[in-house]
Amino acid sequence: MADKATLTIGDKTIEMPVLKGSTGPDVVDVRKFYAESDMFTFDPGFTSTASCESKITYIDGDAGILLHRGYPIDQLVEKSSFLEVCYLLLHGDLPKADEFEKFEHNITYHTMLHAQFDRFFEGFRRDAHPMAIMTGAVGALSAFYADSINVDDPREREISAHRMIAKMPTIAARAFKYHMGQPFVSPRNELSYSENFLRMCFAVPAEDYVPNPVLTRAMDRIFILHADHEQNASTSTVRLAGSSGAHPFACIAAGIACLWGPSHGGANQEALEMLEEIGTVDKIPEFIEGVKARKYKLMGFGHRVYKNFDPRATAMQKTCHEVLGELGIKDPLLEVAMELEKIALSDPYFIERKLYPNIDFYSGITLRAMGFPSKMFTVLFALARTVGWISQWKEMFEDPGRKIGRPRQLYTGPTERDYVAIDKR
Repeated sequence: MADKATLTIGDKTIEMPVLKGSTGPDVVDVRKFYAESDMFTFDPGFTSTASCESKITYIDGDAGILLHRGYPIDQLVEKSSFLEVCYLLLHGDLPKADEFEKFEHNITYHTMLHAQFDRFFEGFRRDAHPMAIMTGAVGALSAFYADSINVDDPREREISAHRMIAKMPTIAARAFKYHMGQPFVSPRNELSYSENFLRMCFAVPAEDYVPNPVLTRAMDRIFILHADHEQNASTSTVRLAGSSGAHPFACIAAGIACLWGPSHGGANQEALEMLEEIGTVDKIPEFIEGVKARKYKLMGFGHRVYKNFDPRATAMQKTCHEVLGELGIKDPLLEVAMELEKIALSDPYFIERKLYPNIDFYSGITLRAMGFPSKMFTVLFALARTVGWISQWKEMFEDPGRKIGRPRQLYTGPTERDYVAIDKR
């Protein structure tokens, strides 16, 4: 007999099934709770609510574990490539050689945008934030690729997934070039995914672009580390938008809009700004005391989910050192970051509160060293997370139990009252 949870409300007892996953916490199935009790459950932020069943990503925040389809993030970032991780997230298993060759070809040969699409960027002001451009551009894709928006057709879902993964680097690079006032650079089919993206961002007509393998690998790792992260705010937004039957271009645009929020995708920019405010190593003790006195905010430490060390931070730290070493950059902010990390990992105040460095602590420094302004950080996050969003969207549409999202509320406003004419108020 399956486990059950029993809830007593007054003189009424309600039994609810307990569902077990392959790992992680069990869940109490409250789907029939309202029908049987005439009450709702109350969970602001949905932090104690499993909103869906998923086989894609597993996080154990207490143990500092992140698995994609069962594979640890540290193994994927060291041994895999971003496109291979894309295949894994979309299909559930790592590809065989022939499967990967076909997938890589499909992505590579769909990186071009419709020629008319380039004119779309001209509708934005030159000083527009790249995320504003991304939100509008991705939403507009459906006007150019209307042949793959039938969400009930598995083949069209696959085509749209491949298009999103393929075209997002081109859109992101164009948003960057437009923001910088430079001409657009078209993709080249002989280059890898990350190599192509860096070329589209940094090539200029005046000279040939020479790929740097260290920077290419760093970009690929950054994409892998941001590919998916379970049911976070933007992923939940994509699923909620998709629950209505919306096509993927609209859903991903909604995800990008959510990611734009500083509490989500803007965290690495805030961490970098914090390091810039500290400025030099000798000012760290004063800053630390200010944090303890709640005078300053400590950005890039701790995580909403991870109550231990962020498993992505270790790989990001290594990548950060590789990039700075390759470029010969003696970044004073890195010295501040390393000293701040050392203090935070040894100071009882931070240890007791489990304020360990997270991925955002290192990624901002790395991206700046690679030549990206802070306004582009969230764009790169969106580029990488697209595969996670589209995988979650695809999984939702393949679930026979899919329902339109409809959260409920605890109403605390006025009760019914009669309208009063304006001259009598």
